[in-house]
Amino acid sequence: MRALRWIAIILAGAGGAAFAAWSALALWFDGPASRPLAGLSAAACIAAALWPLVSLRPLTRALPLALLPCALVLAWWLRLPPSNGRAWLPDVARTPTATQEGAIVTLDGVRNFDYRSQTDYAEHWETRRYDLDALRGLDLFVSFWGPTLYAHTIMSFDFADGPPLAVSIETRKERGESYSAVRGFFRQYELVYVMADERDVIRLRARFRGERVMLYRLATPPERARALLEQYLREASSLARSPEWYNALTQNCTTGIWRNVRAIAPQVRLDWRLIANGALDELLYERGLVDTRLPLPELRVLSDVTEAARRCADRADFSACIREGPPLPPGR
Repeated sequence: MRALRWIAIILAGAGGAAFAAWSALALWFDGPASRPLAGLSAAACIAAALWPLVSLRPLTRALPLALLPCALVLAWWLRLPPSNGRAWLPDVARTPTATQEGAIVTLDGVRNFDYRSQTDYAEHWETRRYDLDALRGLDLFVSFWGPTLYAHTIMSFDFADGPPLAVSIETRKERGESYSAVRGFFRQYELVYVMADERDVIRLRARFRGERVMLYRLATPPERARALLEQYLREASSLARSPEWYNALTQNCTTGIWRNVRAIAPQVRLDWRLIANGALDELLYERGLVDTRLPLPELRVLSDVTEAARRCADRADFSACIREGPPLPPGR
């Protein structure tokens, strides 16, 4: 029993230390704009958490008092309001909105930029019409920028009568702001649904950012793909009215996909590969959502469209060109 008590004390202490560290970082990143004042606030938070642990006994009495300042920081942090009214970078300057009449969707704010480099581009925002009755399937892009444990994911809705619609859930960055993996865990970036032509978002990542891009053709029935697209359109239009925060753990490109899928299929279970999404293709393979007639390593080779995206970058039929390699699953 004594050993269990010490284990509980150690675990409680480690959890309290992690909570205090998070509180200090929250004050540093999301607190006062003045760096000296933010640093002073973070230091005061740590001191307020340490004082009961040093001066009070027993630990069961000291720990709740030590966590009280952290709880106050959390209560403040949760009330920080997101905004749609900042000085945004041009590539996220607009939030898409949709109107639907029967099977016809009119989508305003479709991005179709013409890139000359990552930072040099001609801006083209378009209003496009989509016939949901012509939706024939769903594809998933997985783009690796470095470590293979994590990636960026983009859903793409494939239409029989026009180009696919790619949807990328991203951080909405302000002018002069760049993405930071650490800042992504705090309230530094709003959430945005970038709805774009594939020649925009996929060419940008493969050709100009030097990322490795995989394309997986999914065994999603048209009616399920339609329900998911309608859910995406509702979410995007909602964000245009009521902004939300991005979070690198809970509200990112892949957990956003899962949330939208869960909205139309509540039985879909959470899986660790939705967090470590570099292994997402394993999950798709296990659930039969990709071509399982091939071994997974072979499917990965055929699904790598990096070179095709670079080779086809200037072609008007970009989307058709990059789909010449990846196999369709049975029934698609």
